[in-house]
Amino acid sequence: MLKHSTADQPLIPVAGIGASAGGLEAISELLEALPSDLGLAYLIVSHMDPRHESHLAEILEKRTSISVVEAKPQVIQPDHAYIIPPDTVMTLSGNELVLSARQKSGGKHLPIDALFNSIARERPENGICIVLSGTGSDGTQGIKHIKEATGITIAQEPTSAAFDGMPLSAIETGCVDRVLRPFEIARELAKV
Repeated sequence: MLKHSTADQPLIPVAGIGASAGGLEAISELLEALPSDLGLAYLIVSHMDPRHESHLAEILEKRTSISVVEAKPQVIQPDHAYIIPPDTVMTLSGNELVLSARQKSGGKHLPIDALFNSIARERPENGICIVLSGTGSDGTQGIKHIKEATGITIAQEPTSAAFDGMPLSAIETGCVDRVLRPFEIARELAKV
């Protein structure tokens, strides 16, 4: 697996996006407003029922000009969005996506934190993470790690979220750089 950039393989800039309840609307709004040529790879973790097949990639592909696929162990590409498959944990190693089975132990399943923590480790100083609509606090610990690594942290403006629990939890850490509506997040990414 790639761990460091080389002359042949520079590290691709990434934006990690986490959502849960109400997330489809927020992710759709963000992707619809994205320019198609920012050069970022978008790694999207949305909480979903682990027992059902996901159609999220197909739904989102119709709403954006970038390529949207369900993630598999693969090398990421700029201007592509990768959606976590059900019942997995998705992390980043160099320019590769790593998928592992969801742990069945009694602990909380926090796949957004897992992704954000890997971005903080793999992209110190230039990792980006975005917390969108959802209940609970998944993404909160990852936001802290991204901030400690001097990355960029963004949360959805809570009144624009169908469920404001996750954005509020992230904001309450004091580690969020920007609080924006999803279409404004797309504009902000264009400035990075």
